[in-house]
Formats: sequence, structure tokens, C-alpha cells
Amino acid sequence: MSFKLDGLDKRILSFLMKDARIPFLEIARKCNVSGAAIHQRVNQMITGKVVSGSHFNVDPKGLGYGTCAFIGLVINLVSTSTHDVVFKKITQIPEIVECHHVSGKYSLFVKIYAKDNEHLRKLITDNIQSIPEVTTTETFISLEVGFQRQLDAGL
Repeated sequence: MSFKLDGLDKRILSFLMKDARIPFLEIARKCNVSGAAIHQRVNQMITGKVVSGSHFNVDPKGLGYGTCAFIGLVINLVSTSTHDVVFKKITQIPEIVECHHVSGKYSLFVKIYAKDNEHLRKLITDNIQSIPEVTTTETFISLEVGFQRQLDAGL
């Protein structure tokens, strides 16, 4: 059973999604409730797995990583553990920031950041295509982010 959000929970989430650093007392003032009520609601949402953690978003470009790409990996499934073997190997590549287990043409679909196209090429050939179980890759270079957001599900 999923966690049921009421109106106050939705208001709290909308404030936190805009700024995860907003003090609970400020949210409490805006919602006309006590700081303890906000703290309790947030803890319930964490327990209910509606919210997980809070973090800063680091801009890869600010770190010198100007190329973002998505790579589909086709895996030669020799045994039932082959998928896990490849997954463990790609977790060791720090430039890969997301990995999705997908249906369709690919077994895995990853998001990767590189300093430039030459760096991306080296990552693909030296780190990904060198994994024996990876038979094919297809790379999609992102030209720009149109938008990026969290799911608000009608908040």
C-alpha cells in the first residue's frame, strides 16, 4: 500500500522540492502549523518512502564535464549471472551517473558524463566496450537539457 499524502504533506513537499535547505520553522510559518508538526510529517514521508535523502545538485559542467551521453548496452547473456557481472563492472566507472535495467533492445541504459567527445570515446572503448560480456553499444550524445524536474504527481 502506498503512502497517502494529504494537503499539508503536499504543501510541505512543494516547499522542500523548491529548496531542500528551507528551515522546517519557515515551512511551519507558511503552513500555519508548529515546527514539530512539520518535522513529524517529514519523518512520516521518509518512513513511507515518499522522500529519500536531501542533497546538493552538482553541475557537471562546473567540474569540467561538458559532454553528457546516454549509452545502450547489449549484453551476451551466456549465463544468468552475466547481467550482474556487467552491472558490477560498470558501477566501477565513476563517469557513469545512472544505470537503468531496461526492456527492449538493450539490457542496460546508462547516463555518462565526459570532459569532451574524445574523453567520451575513450570511456566507451576502454571502459565499456572492453567488458567481454558487452557485445554492442549505442551512444546518444545530449545536445542540451530541455528541462529536468522531479515528479510532483499533482502536488
